[in-house]
Amino acid sequence: MKRRDFIALLGGAAVAWPLAARAQQSAMPVIGYVWIGARNTDVSNAGLRQGLVDRGYIFGRNLMLEERYAEGNADRVPALIAELLDLGVDVLVTPGTPITRAARRATSTVPIVCVTGNPVGTGLVTSLSRPGGNITGLSLLSGDYSAKWLELLKEAVPKLHRVAVLWNPDNPGTSLQLEHMRETARILGLDLTILLARPAEVEASLTAMTTTSFDGLVVTDDPFLEPLIPRIVTFAAQRRLPTLYAFNTSVRQGGLMSYSANFFALWRRAADYVDRILKGARPADLPIEQATEVVLNINLKTANALGLSIPPTLLAIADEVIE
Repeated sequence: MKRRDFIALLGGAAVAWPLAARAQQSAMPVIGYVWIGARNTDVSNAGLRQGLVDRGYIFGRNLMLEERYAEGNADRVPALIAELLDLGVDVLVTPGTPITRAARRATSTVPIVCVTGNPVGTGLVTSLSRPGGNITGLSLLSGDYSAKWLELLKEAVPKLHRVAVLWNPDNPGTSLQLEHMRETARILGLDLTILLARPAEVEASLTAMTTTSFDGLVVTDDPFLEPLIPRIVTFAAQRRLPTLYAFNTSVRQGGLMSYSANFFALWRRAADYVDRILKGARPADLPIEQATEVVLNINLKTANALGLSIPPTLLAIADEVIE
């Protein structure tokens, strides 16, 4: 073989190898994932990844995961979803009602796997047993267990009377939570103040709390609030304000109490929906699973800093106690 022919052959191989690699990569299923917060605070993604690994997927080898993070800016979410759809993702994964609604507005054909509070009540699906469209996943039922938030806070803080609630009115999935809390407040004789928690209004609501004397605070499980948990924990500590959070990760960040679903476990379970869709199942035919596990976490170090003595009855039912 002549030298120049040999060089030409090598050149052709050099071109062919990347092309073959790209062809193999493009043949892999691609999952798109959007989260309102930052990468390093995302428990849902960690659960999803673990669930996919459990089912035999190896990232970069037989599955691609395209992740997009809005870094706390809700206005970026639609553009991030559009970016993933332009990539031709096979499944779109969306934590929370607002992100899932944005995804549904963007596509009626690409399968969407979500974890939301009340997918039927918010109009995302027709029914839990037969979703009927391109959306399936899990339901938190947080509208139901939110009835316990004020009860638990009252048990931890016997003198509780005036309670502030951070609530995002743009999230229809949290409307039932507010109804339950108002009913519970009436039964317990609590004075409830609802403060707006749209992303652009949270700081103003925190400032408003500094001018009024509150005995406690409840942070609802709107996904746009989760990236702000460190800020709220710091605020609560500065104001010596006993706070119950609807995110189970809050207690490890210094929050007093949390009563919520285990989001890592939920997303680990949601990976099964992704797997079945990749294997040919239609979202319309995959019943939405209702999460039944709710966990109570308590941070005794924070309780001591607030001068609270958590009753033994409360500690006995806690799933995790941080000392």
